[in-house]
Amino acid sequence: MAPESKPAPSKQIPATDQEQDSSSPSTALLSFDTDAYSSDPSHKTSILVVSLILVTCIALSAAAAFAFLFFSAASGVNSTARSLSKLKHPVVLLISSDGFRFGYQFKTSTPNIDRLIANGTEAERGLIPVFPTLTFPNHYSIVTGLYPAYHGIINNHFLDPVTGDAFTMANHDSKWWLGEPLWETVANQGLRAATVFWVGAEVTKGSWSCPVGFCYHYNGSVPFEERVDAILHYFDLPSEEIPVFMTLYFEDPDHQGHKVGPDDPQITDAVARIDRMLGKLISGLEERGVFEDVSIILVGDHGMVGTCDKKLIILEDLAPWIVIPESWVQSTTPLLAIRPPPDVSPSDVVMKMNEALQSGKVENGKKLKLYVKEELPSRLHYSASDRIPPVIGLLEEGFKVEMKRSNKKECGGAHGYDNAIFSMRTIFVGHGPQFAKGRKVPSFENVQIYNLVTSILNIKPAPNNGSASFPKSILLHSA
Repeated sequence: MAPESKPAPSKQIPATDQEQDSSSPSTALLSFDTDAYSSDPSHKTSILVVSLILVTCIALSAAAAFAFLFFSAASGVNSTARSLSKLKHPVVLLISSDGFRFGYQFKTSTPNIDRLIANGTEAERGLIPVFPTLTFPNHYSIVTGLYPAYHGIINNHFLDPVTGDAFTMANHDSKWWLGEPLWETVANQGLRAATVFWVGAEVTKGSWSCPVGFCYHYNGSVPFEERVDAILHYFDLPSEEIPVFMTLYFEDPDHQGHKVGPDDPQITDAVARIDRMLGKLISGLEERGVFEDVSIILVGDHGMVGTCDKKLIILEDLAPWIVIPESWVQSTTPLLAIRPPPDVSPSDVVMKMNEALQSGKVENGKKLKLYVKEELPSRLHYSASDRIPPVIGLLEEGFKVEMKRSNKKECGGAHGYDNAIFSMRTIFVGHGPQFAKGRKVPSFENVQIYNLVTSILNIKPAPNNGSASFPKSILLHSA
């Protein structure tokens, strides 16, 4: 279900400023007074020198103009989308590498990711996840174009404040899943979609029935190679039967990141494995003669940051100011979410907790700040849902909250923090007929991807929080 109010437009990527300075070095050189040289016996030499300078400047200007045109063409400026050579209709393959922090692509040799980047379009400083930077909220934002407050999946685990029912990551009841995901948008328009795993894809909703053979129920034990083979199998169908939209999901390197943090050799190995899977996919598409026809969008859902138990804030340490019963706390790290009982004012809870945290008497207290959800920074878009608890705490990067002290001395990795923190960024690479080769674009939020896909497929989008004009800033013009 789309938000009732008109979604606030997201910030658009600024257009490249191609205006040139109207002043010309050549014009400046021609402004000297020739009469001043008429009585000077060396005036012929002076004129010769000036002429040589002028010719040199003209040559340099011509070279600069040629370079500008060359690199503009290389980056896709003012160019058109490439025609399909074998497929009869556009196809988008959306791939997620869970927890692929921006920068992981530099940890090891990634020839296949490098190939997609060199011949496609990349968010140069990464893709910005939605808040909270968690797996379920972000994967569902990518396919609905909605912030979590509007698509309903506000955390990986949460409670319905009215019924008390609990949402878990195994819950496929459609009452939780609002908005219109891409597979449903595609089905609404009489087209075929296929999902080899994605958050929410198993939910029967609207015109989407999770059809057998075109909707894989999540099973983490399925080898990555088999997932790639399942996608390639769709390209063996008659051209008119090939799904126009497909998803492919890998758990790595998130799985390793939680155990060892972002800087362990296990991450390097996981990244190399993801690259090998992309190589297998590319080779399979090339064998079928469709690689250049398919629009591949490679993303992650969030980044990762290292955490250790020395970076803790203990809620029981706030007891001299306020006691926070465990029954109030719906999540702790990295998103502290508190739902006090109806007879307790959320504002009072926030005031007392912040007083304690700022007192200097609570270890690491200044690394946590509490908000009534309506007073959270508006850029987080995290208030317009009853499912969001009324008290939200934002932690600084790498810190954790726990109810009580323990003797654990664990180090690992986490995500879920403020999406303005750079370590929460992930990757975006687009490769295909409508993506310029070698183009770099500024970072953008992942809610823009929904409109990007519908634009490539030339289908009508459902209402969403993305900008309708955003695809024009990323995609090549249609021929």
